[in-house]
Amino acid sequence: MPRLGGLEQHAAAARPDLLAAPVAGAIAGIPEAVVVEIDPSLADTEALCAAYDLALEDSVNCVIIRGVRAGEERYAVCLTQANKRVDVNGVVRRRLDARRASFAPMDQAVALTGMEYGGITAVGTPVDWPIWVDSEAVERPWVCIGSGLRRSKLLVPVRALLRLPGAEAVEGLSRSVP
Repeated sequence: MPRLGGLEQHAAAARPDLLAAPVAGAIAGIPEAVVVEIDPSLADTEALCAAYDLALEDSVNCVIIRGVRAGEERYAVCLTQANKRVDVNGVVRRRLDARRASFAPMDQAVALTGMEYGGITAVGTPVDWPIWVDSEAVERPWVCIGSGLRRSKLLVPVRALLRLPGAEAVEGLSRSVP
């Protein structure tokens, strides 16, 4: 399990105060998850990894993608390692069967997930949204993900993310950042 700069780890289910309400309601599906409290000013990935000596490969970002076809909106949750970027206009757009795809606007992502910007995570997202995990991220044993709040992070085994409703590993979901 990755460590975050020696921060005290707690069983996530035992610390709902460190989880957004939708995450607290869904965390039972990942009983091995632990939560750590962090400085909220360090919630953004690069600052977090630098401050807590965490490899970018062990930090998994979550983005909400909004696709549109014939006026119908479709959403997907995409998870990829911090050293990669989601292929929104290729793999994601095709999988969503959307004419256009883009990152959901911040206010919309926050409203639809019930989570804070900078803390959005796949755990607790609407169950009718697919969760796509980059196949390379699945090879990591444990990763650091959002908790729904900027002031904490979850540490989870990646394979546990694949137990979430609608979750699957997706080949080529992301590309390396040059």
